[in-house]
Amino acid sequence: MSLQELMELEHQGWESLCNSTGADFYGRIMTDDGVMVLAHGQVFSRQDVIDSLNEAPPWRSYDIDEERLIPLGESAAVLVYRGTAYRDNPAPAFEALMTSVYVRNSHGWALASYQQTPIPS
Repeated sequence: MSLQELMELEHQGWESLCNSTGADFYGRIMTDDGVMVLAHGQVFSRQDVIDSLNEAPPWRSYDIDEERLIPLGESAAVLVYRGTAYRDNPAPAFEALMTSVYVRNSHGWALASYQQTPIPS
């Protein structure tokens, strides 16, 4: 596992959120029992994520920086980074520290958990 390998998956996820294919992408990459802990205080199951992304407006663009990889043995890792996402409307950017936990299964890397911690403006 490498930082580059897992960041590629994160970028694929963000691109899917920009082109309205997030439900399909996260439906494929999340583990069956995976969860997302979102900035608004809810915990979404894999199915909740799929359902919500089918209705979500796309992001216009995003930035990722301050990436860090914390290996958890040979088949798991935590990825931490600062993410900023922008919509087309004049609303302020969404900025948060983000944590993704990946596990390796027979199909490659899968997202087991994702958490957003908003950064106050």
